[in-house]
Amino acid sequence: MRTFRYLSGVSTLALDTARCVGCGWCEVVCPHGVLAVSDGKAGIVDRDRCMECGACAANCPAGAVRVTPGVGCAAYILQVWLKGKAKASCC
Repeated sequence: MRTFRYLSGVSTLALDTARCVGCGWCEVVCPHGVLAVSDGKAGIVDRDRCMECGACAANCPAGAVRVTPGVGCAAYILQVWLKGKAKASCC
């Protein structure tokens, strides 16, 4: 999946490196290798691989990663259509 791309330049993924504690959970849970830890801090390797599933943000104990499900998360989009926005979730 290293060549996976979704839509260029649309991901809402944001990383606050000042809050990052370097635990590596974001790297472990990301299904597309978007994030990697180097020198004790996470970094975004390739933002355009992000499908906005939210696994990184949900597992970040420091709250350093943020992502809003949207154009990158097909499961979320389908759930909004089927269940309505109030009941939809991505992960």
